[in-house]
Amino acid sequence: MPKLKTRKAALKRYKKTGTGNFLRRQAYKGHLLRKKSNIQKRRLSQRVCVTSSDSKPIKLMLPY
Repeated sequence: MPKLKTRKAALKRYKKTGTGNFLRRQAYKGHLLRKKSNIQKRRLSQRVCVTSSDSKPIKLMLPY
């Protein structure tokens, strides 16, 4: 059986934790930041754990 290739786009966006979960960045932090409050921008800067239903395709894209 051939080796599975890692999807480079997924490798740049997701980080695997020690327990096997995946971390991702929050959305809405890329632009239009003047109208957002400092509290909202600080909250959007934190990493978020991917839900279990969304992590199955990520496991296929990041096999190792």
